[in-house]
Amino acid sequence: MNILIVGSGGREHAIAWRCAQEGHKVYCTPGNPGIAQVAECIPLAEQTPELFLQVANLVNADLTIVGPEAPLVSGIVDHFEAHGRRVFGPTSRAAQLEGSKAFSKEFMARHGIPTARFQVFDSLDEAKAALARFDYPVVLKADGLAAGKGVVIAKSKAEATQALEDLFSGALVGAAGSRVLIEDFWRGEEVSFIAICDYDTALPLPPTQDHKNIFDNDEGPNTGGMGAYCDDRILTADQKAHVLEHIILKTLRGMAHEGAPFRGFLYAGLMMTPDGPKVLEYNVRLGDPETQALLYRIEGGFVQTILAATNRQLPSAKLQLSDGATACVVMAAHGYPAKVRTGDEIQGIEKVKGATVFQAGTRIDNGALVTAGGRVLGITASGQDLKTALNHAYAAVENISFDGMQFRRDIGQKGLKRYTV
Repeated sequence: MNILIVGSGGREHAIAWRCAQEGHKVYCTPGNPGIAQVAECIPLAEQTPELFLQVANLVNADLTIVGPEAPLVSGIVDHFEAHGRRVFGPTSRAAQLEGSKAFSKEFMARHGIPTARFQVFDSLDEAKAALARFDYPVVLKADGLAAGKGVVIAKSKAEATQALEDLFSGALVGAAGSRVLIEDFWRGEEVSFIAICDYDTALPLPPTQDHKNIFDNDEGPNTGGMGAYCDDRILTADQKAHVLEHIILKTLRGMAHEGAPFRGFLYAGLMMTPDGPKVLEYNVRLGDPETQALLYRIEGGFVQTILAATNRQLPSAKLQLSDGATACVVMAAHGYPAKVRTGDEIQGIEKVKGATVFQAGTRIDNGALVTAGGRVLGITASGQDLKTALNHAYAAVENISFDGMQFRRDIGQKGLKRYTV
């Protein structure tokens, strides 16, 4: 089959790699140097649904898989379906689950899906006045898409006030912060629960855990994700069944009831509280860097499972998963997640053994591979257990270098504690 991947990051590299592993001819637009090793990359001067469709027609794509959220929110699926092209992802209306934090929180409230107490504000003064109604820490969220950087956890009123000013002024995440949510902070362990969905059916993927903060021990500002691991021990069988029925399927039923049936990857960011799992946020696509760890565990059937979903045959799909665990360590550029320096030469990837390097923010400059974004590489490995997978990933990291590189040294430490119980 001819498969087109839309996107240019580490998630898209992992998707392209998985599709190529299953024997398909893979194209990617716009792609990156790492993706070019497993797929034919087609650059685009502008990323619009119309131009993406032109690429799909050019390569005669049998299936298009959309990686990032922005094209989904802007209507790529609607456009492809209107022109008879098979594509996997939600329509623009269904993608509002991620495109608008206000929509998603109000949706959860309407359908009884457990989430934190929240309020939505369109003005800075109203938001500042509302801080008195919340305890600290408090969570502030930009309503719009912010590439994983639109969430601030403020430990004091002074921090919260400054964050609100930064959000509403556009200094933090641009126009995405023109509307802001304030919500209660929950303590607990975060889990990423992703399912392949087809309107009223869902196939859950193994649970993963992301690491959002830039520094070890969950210190420092939020990022798009500094690493992830995939291990069945993250959730018990009962917890998985509960999340599937009371969150994922309940979400699908709610979206169908509201006239926006959902097909695609549905990601529920969960907080595991003493009262059970609560939804922090939805994503309407595979997570990054969760995808790198997830797809590394899949041994076969990924493309066929997506095809089954597009044919309303998801219950018949057979996804083959490896035993053990996988881990992804993200190497980020100097300055990330604030102002990022680019153009630093990356060395040592060719020395890596026992792991796969998924490229994200990279480009070729005068024949050299250099940094071109905040998150640069995702070093991903597997093992018979989580400790082995982490050892393999970190051994690979030691081979790679570039000026100003940042990476966390504690990926998966919460998961390792589950092996001592």
